Amino acid sequence: MTDRAAPVRSAAVLSDPQTLSTTPAVLAATATPQEVRAGRAPGAGGPARARRASSGRPGRRGRSHVVPHLVLGVGGFLMAFPFLWQIIMSLSTNAEVQSVTPNLWPAELQWQNYVAVFERLPFLDQLRTSVVVTVVRTVAQIVLCTLAGYAFARMRFRGSGVLLAVILSILMVPSQVYLISQYQIVQELGWLDTVAGIVAPGLFSAFGTFLMRTAFLALPAELEEAARLDGANPFQVFWRVMLPLAVPSISVLAITTVLWSWNELLWPLVVSTYSDRMPLSAGLATLIGDKTTDYPVVMAASLLAMAPVLIAFVVLQRRVIDGLATSGLK
Repeated sequence: MTDRAAPVRSAAVLSDPQTLSTTPAVLAATATPQEVRAGRAPGAGGPARARRASSGRPGRRGRSHVVPHLVLGVGGFLMAFPFLWQIIMSLSTNAEVQSVTPNLWPAELQWQNYVAVFERLPFLDQLRTSVVVTVVRTVAQIVLCTLAGYAFARMRFRGSGVLLAVILSILMVPSQVYLISQYQIVQELGWLDTVAGIVAPGLFSAFGTFLMRTAFLALPAELEEAARLDGANPFQVFWRVMLPLAVPSISVLAITTVLWSWNELLWPLVVSTYSDRMPLSAGLATLIGDKTTDYPVVMAASLLAMAPVLIAFVVLQRRVIDGLATSGLK
């Protein structure tokens, strides 16, 4: 029916004198020679004008992106400047670093500052301690906080609300409050100056439990019901159904635990007195002298301590960003 009506309407439009007189071809044909030469003929130049108009839009659109890119570039430089300045300081002399007039570039690159780090610190021993502490804490928090978060989110048992309130109340208490009690416990266990003494307080965290509980609460309960109908027991429901869906939140927990464990300073300083048993975070603090400090060596040691985490971030950049974006953590 539509195909038959189309020729009828076309014929009606062409047979209408008023409509036919307003078409571009008729308007151009009825124009005077002066209007044609001046380019003012009605209906003439329509496609050309449209092309000129459309050809100008990309330019304006391209210019509209200059300001945001300029602002982002300046912001990125300001964020990267402290890191660049740290590199410059690590290659300078102590006199250049402490001069009143800042030196944007050293007169001579002092690569021996990096050699001095290994001479003043048992760097490799401290690096090994930091890696062990970070790996053990991260694995322990992933296991314990994931199990606890799933239990509080999906299981109903007596006293769950009170127990959850007690765990979350830890977030409101500064860690320095229970520092002495933790030290006494570690001392009674004979774990002073050991990796176990450094690791023990960080095996579990209230933040990780709260994060994983929130992640499991956001998952639909119908998935668990379907798994139970298929004959899965509670652990199979957790391991095969719910845990794979919580991988983004687990990535966030792993990232925060790695950064916190790698940079922790107060507790390792309290329980470690020998430099070869300290992690890097505590070892760097020993480079600060009472009267004088060799700042280029400190900057070089800081860069070396930062390198493993920075390399891991570059390698796992996509997973890190996806995990933070999915969880909404900033």
